[in-house]
Amino acid sequence: MEFEGMFKTEQDCIDYITFIRWANGFECPVCGFIRYWKKNKGRFQCRDCHTEATVTNGTLFHKSTKPLLIWFRAIWWMVAQKTGVSAKGLQKILGFGSYQTAWTWLHKFRRLMVLSVRSKLQGIVEVDEVFVGGKKSGKRGRAAEGKGLVAVAVELNGRKTGRVRLSKIPNASSESLNDFIRNNIEKSFKIITDGWIGNNDLSQIGYAHEIQKSSVKNGDEEILPNVHRIASLLKRWLLGTHQSYLNKNKLEYYLDEYVFRYNRCTSTSRGLLFLRLIEQAVITDPVSYKRYY
Repeated sequence: MEFEGMFKTEQDCIDYITFIRWANGFECPVCGFIRYWKKNKGRFQCRDCHTEATVTNGTLFHKSTKPLLIWFRAIWWMVAQKTGVSAKGLQKILGFGSYQTAWTWLHKFRRLMVLSVRSKLQGIVEVDEVFVGGKKSGKRGRAAEGKGLVAVAVELNGRKTGRVRLSKIPNASSESLNDFIRNNIEKSFKIITDGWIGNNDLSQIGYAHEIQKSSVKNGDEEILPNVHRIASLLKRWLLGTHQSYLNKNKLEYYLDEYVFRYNRCTSTSRGLLFLRLIEQAVITDPVSYKRYY
Protein backbone atom coordinates (compact mmCIF):
# COMPACT_ATOMS: atom_id res chain seq x y z
CA MET A 1 0.00 0.00 0.00
CA GLU A 2 2.87 2.37 0.75
CA PHE A 3 4.40 1.60 -2.64
CA GLU A 4 1.10 2.28 -4.42
CA GLY A 5 0.78 5.52 -2.49
CA MET A 6 4.22 6.72 -3.58
CA PHE A 7 3.90 5.82 -7.24
CA LYS A 8 0.42 6.64 -8.46
CA THR A 9 1.39 8.23 -11.77
CA GLU A 10 4.13 8.19 -14.38
CA GLN A 11 5.31 11.59 -13.15
CA ASP A 12 5.84 10.17 -9.67
CA CYS A 13 8.29 7.66 -11.17
CA ILE A 14 10.07 10.32 -13.23
CA ASP A 15 10.45 12.52 -10.15
CA TYR A 16 11.88 9.61 -8.15
CA ILE A 17 14.48 8.79 -10.82
CA THR A 18 15.35 12.47 -11.19
CA PHE A 19 15.96 12.75 -7.44
CA ILE A 20 18.26 9.71 -7.50
CA ARG A 21 20.14 10.51 -10.70
CA TRP A 22 20.33 14.29 -10.45
CA ALA A 23 20.08 14.92 -6.72
CA ASN A 24 22.09 18.15 -7.16
CA GLY A 25 20.38 19.17 -10.39
CA PHE A 26 20.77 18.36 -14.08
CA GLU A 27 24.19 17.28 -15.32
CA CYS A 28 24.84 16.86 -19.05
CA PRO A 29 25.69 13.21 -19.80
CA VAL A 30 28.16 14.33 -22.50
CA CYS A 31 30.08 17.33 -21.12
CA GLY A 32 28.94 17.44 -17.49
CA PHE A 33 27.65 21.05 -17.75
CA ILE A 34 24.91 21.86 -15.22
CA ARG A 35 23.06 24.69 -16.96
CA TYR A 36 20.22 23.73 -19.27
CA TRP A 37 17.03 24.64 -21.03
CA LYS A 38 13.96 22.64 -20.11
CA LYS A 39 11.98 21.47 -23.14
CA ASN A 40 8.73 19.58 -23.62
CA LYS A 41 8.20 15.83 -23.10
CA GLY A 42 10.60 15.79 -20.17
CA ARG A 43 13.64 16.72 -22.24
CA PHE A 44 16.59 18.83 -21.11
CA GLN A 45 19.06 20.61 -23.41
CA CYS A 46 22.58 21.40 -22.28
CA ARG A 47 23.41 25.11 -22.69
CA ASP A 48 27.03 24.32 -23.47
CA CYS A 49 27.09 21.42 -25.97
CA HIS A 50 23.33 21.53 -26.80
CA THR A 51 22.90 17.80 -26.15
CA GLU A 52 19.30 16.81 -25.50
CA ALA A 53 18.64 14.25 -22.77
CA THR A 54 15.91 12.85 -20.57
CA VAL A 55 16.30 11.47 -17.09
CA THR A 56 16.13 7.92 -18.49
CA ASN A 57 18.81 8.39 -21.20
CA GLY A 58 21.63 5.87 -20.78
CA THR A 59 19.83 4.01 -17.99
CA LEU A 60 18.17 0.62 -17.85
CA PHE A 61 14.92 2.32 -18.93
CA HIS A 62 16.41 4.00 -22.03
CA LYS A 63 14.00 4.03 -25.00
CA SER A 64 11.62 1.62 -23.31
CA THR A 65 8.13 1.47 -24.79
CA LYS A 66 6.69 0.48 -21.41
CA PRO A 67 5.74 3.14 -18.83
CA LEU A 68 8.05 3.63 -15.87
CA LEU A 69 5.12 2.78 -13.64
CA ILE A 70 5.16 -0.78 -15.04
CA TRP A 71 8.93 -1.01 -14.58
CA PHE A 72 8.64 0.13 -10.97
CA ARG A 73 5.90 -2.37 -10.23
CA ALA A 74 7.96 -5.17 -11.77
CA ILE A 75 11.02 -4.30 -9.67
CA TRP A 76 8.89 -3.98 -6.55
CA TRP A 77 7.24 -7.33 -7.16
CA MET A 78 10.64 -8.99 -7.58
CA VAL A 79 12.12 -7.64 -4.33
CA ALA A 80 8.88 -8.02 -2.36
CA GLN A 81 8.87 -11.78 -2.88
CA LYS A 82 11.46 -13.25 -0.51
CA THR A 83 12.00 -16.30 -2.69
CA GLY A 84 11.93 -14.41 -5.97
CA VAL A 85 9.61 -14.70 -8.94
CA SER A 86 9.65 -16.69 -12.16
CA ALA A 87 9.18 -15.15 -15.61
CA LYS A 88 5.82 -16.91 -15.86
CA GLY A 89 4.76 -15.39 -12.55
CA LEU A 90 5.85 -11.88 -13.57
CA GLN A 91 4.07 -12.21 -16.90
CA LYS A 92 0.87 -13.15 -15.12
CA ILE A 93 0.97 -10.49 -12.39
CA LEU A 94 1.71 -7.62 -14.82
CA GLY A 95 -0.42 -8.91 -17.68
CA PHE A 96 2.37 -9.07 -20.26
CA GLY A 97 1.31 -10.58 -23.55
CA SER A 98 4.82 -11.95 -24.09
CA TYR A 99 6.72 -14.40 -21.90
CA GLN A 100 9.88 -13.17 -23.63
CA THR A 101 9.37 -9.67 -22.18
CA ALA A 102 9.01 -10.95 -18.61
CA TRP A 103 12.03 -13.24 -19.00
CA THR A 104 14.21 -10.42 -20.36
CA TRP A 105 13.13 -7.97 -17.66
CA LEU A 106 14.03 -10.41 -14.89
CA HIS A 107 17.49 -10.88 -16.36
CA LYS A 108 17.89 -7.11 -16.53
CA PHE A 109 16.95 -6.86 -12.86
CA ARG A 110 19.46 -9.57 -11.97
CA ARG A 111 22.21 -7.46 -13.52
CA LEU A 112 21.28 -4.71 -11.05
CA MET A 113 21.84 -7.02 -8.10
CA VAL A 114 25.63 -6.95 -8.41
CA LEU A 115 26.20 -3.68 -6.57
CA SER A 116 29.09 -1.62 -7.90
CA VAL A 117 30.29 -0.74 -4.39
CA ARG A 118 30.13 -4.16 -2.74
CA SER A 119 33.13 -5.13 -0.64
CA LYS A 120 34.99 -8.43 -0.69
CA LEU A 121 34.51 -11.14 1.92
CA GLN A 122 36.65 -10.93 5.04
CA GLY A 123 37.57 -12.94 8.13
CA ILE A 124 37.41 -16.73 7.97
CA VAL A 125 35.94 -17.94 4.67
CA GLU A 126 34.99 -21.45 3.55
CA VAL A 127 35.51 -22.13 -0.17
CA ASP A 128 34.49 -25.11 -2.29
CA GLU A 129 32.91 -26.00 -5.62
CA VAL A 130 29.50 -27.60 -6.24
CA PHE A 131 27.58 -28.73 -9.30
CA VAL A 132 24.21 -27.24 -10.20
CA GLY A 133 21.88 -28.85 -12.70
CA GLY A 134 19.54 -31.74 -13.25
CA LYS A 135 20.49 -35.39 -13.24
CA LYS A 136 22.81 -36.16 -16.11
CA SER A 137 24.49 -39.35 -17.20
CA GLY A 138 28.26 -39.46 -17.25
CA LYS A 139 31.06 -38.78 -14.82
CA ARG A 140 30.60 -37.75 -11.21
CA GLY A 141 32.62 -35.48 -8.96
CA ARG A 142 34.81 -32.62 -10.22
CA ALA A 143 34.83 -34.10 -13.74
CA ALA A 144 31.01 -34.32 -13.99
CA GLU A 145 29.50 -33.50 -17.37
CA GLY A 146 26.38 -31.60 -18.33
CA LYS A 147 26.18 -29.47 -15.17
CA GLY A 148 27.30 -26.00 -14.15
CA LEU A 149 30.30 -25.84 -11.80
CA VAL A 150 29.84 -23.13 -9.18
CA ALA A 151 32.47 -21.79 -6.79
CA VAL A 152 31.06 -20.97 -3.34
CA ALA A 153 32.60 -18.75 -0.65
CA VAL A 154 30.91 -18.06 2.68
CA GLU A 155 32.04 -15.97 5.63
CA LEU A 156 32.01 -17.60 9.05
CA ASN A 157 30.84 -15.52 12.02
CA GLY A 158 31.28 -17.93 14.89
CA ARG A 159 28.56 -20.54 14.49
CA LYS A 160 26.68 -18.37 12.01
CA THR A 161 27.31 -17.61 8.35
CA GLY A 162 27.85 -14.13 6.98
CA ARG A 163 27.88 -13.00 3.38
CA VAL A 164 28.28 -15.36 0.44
CA ARG A 165 29.68 -15.17 -3.08
CA LEU A 166 28.83 -17.52 -5.94
CA SER A 167 30.29 -17.67 -9.41
CA LYS A 168 30.17 -20.07 -12.31
CA ILE A 169 33.66 -21.32 -13.15
CA PRO A 170 34.84 -23.31 -16.20
CA ASN A 171 36.66 -25.98 -14.18
CA ALA A 172 38.20 -26.75 -10.79
CA SER A 173 41.75 -25.86 -11.77
CA SER A 174 44.01 -23.66 -9.65
CA GLU A 175 43.68 -20.87 -12.21
CA SER A 176 39.87 -20.79 -12.07
CA LEU A 177 39.65 -21.10 -8.29
CA ASN A 178 42.37 -18.53 -7.65
CA ASP A 179 40.63 -16.01 -9.94
CA PHE A 180 37.38 -16.52 -8.04
CA ILE A 181 39.13 -16.10 -4.69
CA ARG A 182 41.04 -12.97 -5.73
CA ASN A 183 37.86 -11.35 -7.04
CA ASN A 184 35.75 -12.11 -3.99
CA ILE A 185 37.93 -12.40 -0.86
CA GLU A 186 40.25 -9.83 0.68
CA LYS A 187 43.87 -10.92 0.89
CA SER A 188 45.55 -11.94 4.16
CA PHE A 189 42.37 -13.52 5.55
CA LYS A 190 41.98 -17.23 6.27
CA ILE A 191 40.45 -19.57 3.69
CA ILE A 192 39.29 -23.05 4.63
CA THR A 193 39.08 -25.67 1.87
CA ASP A 194 39.12 -29.43 1.48
CA GLY A 195 42.22 -31.25 0.24
CA TRP A 196 41.66 -30.59 -3.47
CA ILE A 197 44.97 -29.90 -5.24
CA GLY A 198 43.48 -26.88 -7.03
CA ASN A 199 43.68 -25.00 -3.72
CA ASN A 200 47.28 -25.90 -2.86
CA ASP A 201 48.88 -22.56 -3.74
CA LEU A 202 46.56 -20.18 -1.85
CA SER A 203 49.30 -19.27 0.62
CA GLN A 204 51.47 -18.23 -2.32
CA ILE A 205 48.91 -15.65 -3.51
CA GLY A 206 48.50 -13.97 -0.15
CA TYR A 207 45.97 -15.96 1.89
CA ALA A 208 46.20 -17.94 5.12
CA HIS A 209 45.12 -21.45 4.13
CA GLU A 210 43.66 -24.21 6.27
CA ILE A 211 42.76 -27.65 4.92
CA GLN A 212 39.79 -29.21 6.67
CA LYS A 213 39.66 -32.97 6.90
CA SER A 214 37.15 -35.29 8.49
CA SER A 215 38.05 -36.25 12.05
CA VAL A 216 35.78 -39.31 11.95
CA LYS A 217 37.44 -42.54 10.92
CA ASN A 218 34.60 -43.70 8.68
CA GLY A 219 34.45 -40.31 6.95
CA ASP A 220 30.78 -39.62 7.78
CA GLU A 221 31.48 -36.14 9.17
CA GLU A 222 30.71 -33.51 6.56
CA ILE A 223 33.64 -31.35 5.45
CA LEU A 224 32.91 -27.64 4.85
CA PRO A 225 29.31 -27.87 6.13
CA ASN A 226 28.55 -24.17 5.62
CA VAL A 227 29.42 -24.24 1.92
CA HIS A 228 27.29 -27.34 1.42
CA ARG A 229 24.37 -25.77 3.29
CA ILE A 230 24.51 -22.75 0.97
CA ALA A 231 24.66 -25.10 -2.03
CA SER A 232 21.66 -27.04 -0.74
CA LEU A 233 19.64 -23.85 -0.25
CA LEU A 234 20.63 -22.65 -3.73
CA LYS A 235 19.43 -25.87 -5.36
CA ARG A 236 16.19 -25.80 -3.38
CA TRP A 237 15.59 -22.19 -4.47
CA LEU A 238 16.23 -23.00 -8.13
CA LEU A 239 13.86 -25.95 -7.90
CA GLY A 240 11.14 -24.13 -5.96
CA THR A 241 11.09 -20.78 -7.78
CA HIS A 242 12.33 -21.74 -11.22
CA GLN A 243 11.60 -25.49 -11.25
CA SER A 244 15.30 -25.91 -12.20
CA TYR A 245 14.30 -24.71 -15.68
CA LEU A 246 17.32 -22.64 -16.59
CA ASN A 247 19.96 -22.70 -19.25
CA LYS A 248 23.38 -23.28 -17.68
CA ASN A 249 24.72 -20.51 -19.96
CA LYS A 250 22.50 -18.10 -17.98
CA LEU A 251 23.36 -19.59 -14.61
CA GLU A 252 25.50 -16.61 -13.58
CA TYR A 253 22.43 -14.32 -13.59
CA TYR A 254 20.57 -16.62 -11.20
CA LEU A 255 23.62 -16.84 -8.94
CA ASP A 256 23.73 -13.03 -8.76
CA GLU A 257 20.10 -12.96 -7.67
CA TYR A 258 20.61 -15.64 -5.06
CA VAL A 259 23.64 -13.84 -3.56
CA PHE A 260 21.68 -10.57 -3.42
CA ARG A 261 18.78 -12.25 -1.64
CA TYR A 262 20.84 -14.36 0.74
CA ASN A 263 23.03 -11.47 1.86
CA ARG A 264 19.90 -9.47 2.66
CA CYS A 265 17.72 -12.24 4.04
CA THR A 266 17.52 -10.52 7.45
CA SER A 267 16.53 -7.15 5.97
CA THR A 268 13.15 -5.95 7.22
CA SER A 269 12.88 -3.20 4.60
CA ARG A 270 11.72 -4.23 1.15
CA GLY A 271 11.70 -0.53 0.27
CA LEU A 272 15.47 -0.30 0.81
CA LEU A 273 16.03 -3.21 -1.58
CA PHE A 274 13.83 -1.46 -4.13
CA LEU A 275 15.88 1.73 -3.72
CA ARG A 276 19.14 -0.17 -4.26
CA LEU A 277 17.91 -1.61 -7.57
CA ILE A 278 16.66 1.77 -8.81
CA GLU A 279 20.03 3.32 -7.88
CA GLN A 280 21.74 0.62 -9.93
CA ALA A 281 19.26 1.04 -12.79
CA VAL A 282 20.16 4.70 -13.35
CA ILE A 283 23.88 3.86 -13.74
CA THR A 284 23.37 0.71 -15.83
CA ASP A 285 23.51 0.83 -19.62
CA PRO A 286 20.45 -0.47 -21.48
CA VAL A 287 20.71 -3.99 -22.88
CA SER A 288 18.46 -5.61 -25.48
CA TYR A 289 16.83 -9.03 -25.45
CA LYS A 290 19.48 -10.32 -27.89
CA ARG A 291 22.15 -9.70 -25.24
CA TYR A 292 20.55 -12.33 -22.99
CA TYR A 293 19.16 -14.83 -25.48
